[in-house]
Formats: sequence, C-alpha cells, structure tokens
Amino acid sequence: MYGRFLDVTAGAQERFEQQDWKNVQYALKKRINFYDLHVGIVSQQLKTMLDKQHTARSFLMGVKDAYSQLLYDYPRYDIAESFFNSVYCKIFDHRNISRDKLFVNSSQGGRIPKYPTPLLKHYTNSKNLIYTVERILDDTPFSLEWEDKARDIYRIVEALQSKLGPQLTRKITIDMVREPFYRNKAAYLIGRIEIANQTRPLVIPILINNKEGLLFADACLSDFDDVSMIFGFARSYFMVYTPAPAALVDFLNQLMPHKTPAQLYTAIGCQKHGKTELYREFLHHINNSDDKFIIAPGIKGMVMSVFTLPSYGFVFKIIKDKFAPQKNITHAVVREKYQLVKEHDRVGRMADTLDYRNFIFPRDRFSTELIQELLAVAPSLIKLTNKKVHISHLYMERRMIPLNIYLKYANENKLREAIQEYGNAIKQLAAANIFAGDMLFKNFGVSRHRRVIFYDYDEIMYLTEINFRHIPSPKFLEDEMAAEPWYSVGEYDVFPEEFRTFLLINPKIRFLFNELHSDLFDADYWKHLQNNLQQGQFNDVFPYSDKSRFTIL
Repeated sequence: MYGRFLDVTAGAQERFEQQDWKNVQYALKKRINFYDLHVGIVSQQLKTMLDKQHTARSFLMGVKDAYSQLLYDYPRYDIAESFFNSVYCKIFDHRNISRDKLFVNSSQGGRIPKYPTPLLKHYTNSKNLIYTVERILDDTPFSLEWEDKARDIYRIVEALQSKLGPQLTRKITIDMVREPFYRNKAAYLIGRIEIANQTRPLVIPILINNKEGLLFADACLSDFDDVSMIFGFARSYFMVYTPAPAALVDFLNQLMPHKTPAQLYTAIGCQKHGKTELYREFLHHINNSDDKFIIAPGIKGMVMSVFTLPSYGFVFKIIKDKFAPQKNITHAVVREKYQLVKEHDRVGRMADTLDYRNFIFPRDRFSTELIQELLAVAPSLIKLTNKKVHISHLYMERRMIPLNIYLKYANENKLREAIQEYGNAIKQLAAANIFAGDMLFKNFGVSRHRRVIFYDYDEIMYLTEINFRHIPSPKFLEDEMAAEPWYSVGEYDVFPEEFRTFLLINPKIRFLFNELHSDLFDADYWKHLQNNLQQGQFNDVFPYSDKSRFTIL
C-alpha cells in the first residue's frame, strides 16, 4: 500500500513542472483511496485463507505478536500498525475490538526510525547569507529554469534580514528537508534556521510563471504562525516523498511545537495514521481531564448533531436518523459529501474531518442533557451501558467559534475582518469548484487565526453543476405580491440576488457586505467563475498573506 502511495507522491514534481493542475487533484484523490483499497484486498484474502479460524483469541494474539516482531527496525512501523488495525476492524466489521488485540498504543514506544537516506541538507553560513541561499536554491531537484534566481535570492535574504535583524551577523545554520512539499500549484522548500540558541522555521514557496514556465520564489516565511497556517487543518494534504514518515513528523514538530503528531501525519497525507494518533491523543486527554461532554454551542443543525468536551479542541459530529423536512437528502449522500471534501482541494476554507466507527466514551463524562439529545436524534447509532457510550459512527473535526456567534460579539474592526474573511472563503471555495450551498453564518467557523472556515457539507456541490440565474422581471404587479415565485425554479437553479435576503438581516453586516463583496449577489460573477473552471483555469489561493508575497510588492 505505502509503495503505491509513494509512487503517486513521486509524480508530484512532474505534475508541478508541467502545470498539470487537473491531475494534481486526481492524484490527491487516488492516493487517499489506496489505503481503503488495500485494506479491503488484504481483509478478503485473510477471510478466504482462514475461514472461521481467525475468530479464536489465541490465534488473534499470535498474529499480533508475530506482526509486532516484524516491526522492529522497520522504518514505517507507525503506518504498519495503523494498517493492522484497519484490517482487523474490516474483518470484524468494527466489532470484537479490544486494546490487547489492536495497536491502540504503539508497540515501538515512539521510536524515531533511521531514515533510509539523509532527511536534511545542512548549510552553514560560513561566507554570507546570499551564498547560503543560493546553495539552497541550487540544491533543489527542479528541472525548470529560474525566472530570475539572483532577484529571488536577494528577496529571500532581505525578508530574513527584516525578520531576524542584527542576529544575522552571527553564525547561523540552516537545515532543509531534501524533498520539496507539493500542494496545488506550489512547491514548498521547508527547513529551520538556528541562530543565537533559537530555532525558527523557514518556508520558501516556489511557483511557476504560467506564461514562460519558469520558477520563482513567491515568499520567505519564518514566523511560527505563518508556517502553522500553511500546515492548517483546512488545507489539502501535501505530497512529499517520505519513506519514513515518523522521522519527518518529528522534524516538523520541532518547527511547529503546538501541532500534534496527528495533525502533522495528516498534513503529509498519512491521514489514516493521523486518525490513530488523534485517537491516542484523545485517550490521553480523557485520562487527564474531568469535565463533561456537552452539546456544542450554536444553532443545532438539521442533519448533524454536534457535541464537544469544553477542555478539548475537537467536536464530534453524528448524522441524525431523521432530517428536517426541508432537507431532501439521504444518509449515504451525507457521507459522500464528507468524502468529497476530504478528496478535494480545500483551499484553507473547509475543515478536514476524520471518521470513526464504534467509538467508545466513558458514560460518566456525558451530561444527562447530551445523552437525552443523542438518544432523541440518533438512537440507531447509540448504545448505552452502565459505563460506556458506544457510537457506531461519528466524525471528529477541529472546534471553532461558530461565525454567527463570533459576529454577535465582535467589535467594529473584528466585524469588518470577519465579513471580509467570510466573502473570501466563499470566493476561494468557488475558485476550487465548490459551491457551499447553505451559506448561513452558522455553517462557518472562526479559527484561532481568525480565518473563516466552512464546516457544514450536506449541501455542497461542484460549482460547475449549478445553474446561476438572474431573477426574471415580473410581468404583472401582482407577481411581486404573490406568495410563490412567478418564475420556474429548477433543482440546480440558484439566484445570487436572494443571498441578501437571508444573509444581511443585520444593518451593519449589510453595509459591510455591500462594500466588500457585492459581486457575490451577481449571477454573472458566478458564471464567470464557472467559465474559468470549464476552461481549465484554476485561480491561485495562497496559504499565506498577500503582504508576505514578493510578487505583489
């Protein structure tokens, strides 16, 4: 499985250099699906080989012990343990699960495996920083020529001098990951700077001049928050060739100490092992906290029920048994929508979700109100015992402040910033061929970086499937007064003029929205975006601020 994972990853440089953006998206989806494909193949093979023999406890424990022996000195023991867990759960349909039969905790105690080849390239600033940066760019594997390498070197050095100032007169060392990180239309050179007993991250995004096919450096980032946003939970997974992911995650964790192994494994595309790590982090948190799970703050959804633990940074989402009458959708379609989001370019505006089967919670940590709520809306998913709450299927997602709540308490500056962010989120999703569908503020959240991120997926569609229309002029005065529209409305028809009606009830928000994003109310604006997508034009969406970019200085 991981060999095929690496094969697809290895093609990232060619796709980048050929500006093959459609296949960039296809490769992302293909790589995600390898895991489940191979789990299914192995599970079926084992069932065929063993018949009923595999159900005996002694046999199961013997298999796990033999498998554990194979993991010593194996560079991908982390991925292999998660794969074992997945095959086991597939065979037993997520039943007969106990900690002794699975790798709930790693058998390797967090061992960092030896990398097959050197992970880092080491640079010492022995002459001057210009020479050092030149060496870094010269050591990249790209086959394309640079648009103006001397200019880019100067810009990178100038950016570092601006951030680090007088410290750059001292001896510094720079360690760069040998393999570039690819995502969407960019390659990222990632490393660290060590200077005066402190360590800072270093990220240099590399883009391609569309017309001439030449490389150029677009920014130089050395702030922890900037780098953290590049690895954010609303971004697509990176393509980076990594034969031993634990070693790479360990290095990245030094650059972003506030990010957990679960977040970093997920960011480099090992999202299935990210699930394992997240579950381990959850168990650790449960064992070191005592607050109770509660219904998540905000307006209750018509499709999903959401609960959280106040001391924990995630929410838990379950699909209700029955939906509100206005939701013409099935459970299968809801699951498909969430899978679509995982496989699509999220452009930093859609929260990633990790789904779990047969999740067990301690019952004494659940509030009475929450248990009553879950039994009322999703009894088919809930099983209670004296000590446990068993939920057969749920999604975990990073917790954010619901946008409607954030707007209610925001001062004028934050209100303006949030409305700007909300409109940008809608536009950037559209540029990635995603139409949010239900655009009410309650379906968006505000992250700790004050980014507005979409998280309600039951109505999303590809933008190119929507028929954007202007509202026809009424033929008679009575038409405007009628309870029903005087024009026909197809299943995929959307009238952007109507967005004002349900979004802009608050006068302050209405004023700001008309100033900042009035184009969203024009059907022609949306048709223009559709035309770009149909022509194969994918707008740039950068995971760092415009003020960081060299090209717009």
